[in-house]
Amino acid sequence: MTTHLKPFIYAWQFLTAVPLSRTLHHPAPDVLAGSMLWYPLVGILLGGVVALTDVVLVRWLPREVVAALLIFLLVAMTRGLHQDGLADTLDGLAGGRTVTDRLVIMRDPRLGAIGATGLFLSLIIRYGALVSLPDALRIPVLVCMPAIGRWGMVISAYGAPYARAEGGLASSFLTHLSGRHVFGASAVIVCLMLWCFGTVPALTAVLIGAVFSRLATMLCCHLFGGMTGDTLGATNELVEVSFLVLMPLIMSLP
Repeated sequence: MTTHLKPFIYAWQFLTAVPLSRTLHHPAPDVLAGSMLWYPLVGILLGGVVALTDVVLVRWLPREVVAALLIFLLVAMTRGLHQDGLADTLDGLAGGRTVTDRLVIMRDPRLGAIGATGLFLSLIIRYGALVSLPDALRIPVLVCMPAIGRWGMVISAYGAPYARAEGGLASSFLTHLSGRHVFGASAVIVCLMLWCFGTVPALTAVLIGAVFSRLATMLCCHLFGGMTGDTLGATNELVEVSFLVLMPLIMSLP
């Protein structure tokens, strides 16, 4: 196995429930951070599976059922990683008065009322957006949605401190992520969006995704003292859902 493929394999195995290697499971911190360059590509592959599934199922099932099944498929392929991060982040925000309290609540495996409500709302908004997608946008949006969400995590992570003093898995991403990795991931997402939507809509969507990602970073640094794996997962959900909701509007602008 070539050295160049290892970062992609680490990215794939971290972001999905589908293993590609039985031996590559404990990367060095700098290699783990470098794998973020491949996050948009992993998202494209996930989006391709979702789009292909849509093409097949929409011939036999109502659009509403297909939308629910696509959400289930994406959650299953990613083992609910980002949904868990969103719920934990919202529980921490709702239940803690101090930074320390919020971080402790986020590590509690129990799901709180606010986390459950926020997770439900994100899923129902995602469902509604999928059901209402115009046919002409359906395939490109499904392909791009997971890619731009994972790119949003890269943008959010760049230059951000890790929130927990004792360290954690996400600290490797935050400490060693370089501008080169961010530039490479951004080049992939910009090319993809230009190919799918054209210049103005693509750049508008990318700019909105970048703004949302950095706003999430600023908010998390203020309320949690930095970023964690959970807050990165929540950022993915924020960018994905906002992309689904806003892309038809962006495409309709003169």
